[in-house]
Amino acid sequence: MPDFILLMHNDTQTPENSKLWELYLASLRQIGAFEGGSSIGAGTTMRRFAEPAPLSAHLTGFIRITAKDLDEAKRLVEGNPVLEAGGTVEIRELPED
Repeated sequence: MPDFILLMHNDTQTPENSKLWELYLASLRQIGAFEGGSSIGAGTTMRRFAEPAPLSAHLTGFIRITAKDLDEAKRLVEGNPVLEAGGTVEIRELPED
């Protein structure tokens, strides 16, 4: 089964409900889809021979999940506190290469 990464953006329309995080992550664990995740703190960008691209400051966290396909990954975003607060959750497949 493929892995996907859910990238949470900092564009919520209302404050996130922190209690929803516990419920959401517990639901992913219960079905065996949760593979890890974390909030994202301060950082920097680096590039060898030119000015680096700017830091992606709009990303606040990530969750790695397992799903059979993109449609299932979309369904697993339901209940995500960022989505529920009107924010963006970006879904990316993590190819096995």
